[in-house]
Amino acid sequence: MTLLITLIAAITVTLIWYTNEKARKLNTGILCYMFWGASLMWLVDAAVEYFEDGADYFLPSSGDMLNDAFLGLSVVVLALVVWIVCLLVKDPQNRIFKHAEK
Repeated sequence: MTLLITLIAAITVTLIWYTNEKARKLNTGILCYMFWGASLMWLVDAAVEYFEDGADYFLPSSGDMLNDAFLGLSVVVLALVVWIVCLLVKDPQNRIFKHAEK
């Protein structure tokens, strides 16, 4: 579930980054790196777990799926928070310091 959630986030952010010039100016590339990195990490984790558990990997309990969903959503939220902090620090459109000068 974490792999699925991060893949959806990675594909969505990549499409936004690719099709929108304004999104590129807002450093959405950082989000792409974070989501694709997390997706790659969970892909490796899924492969290792599949080699250890075999076909049982595809039969998770509902509790495990719920925990994985919460973890995936937490990762997406944390990545968005990190991106917002980076945006505030870099201030690509000079909005913070422009208001501070007034």
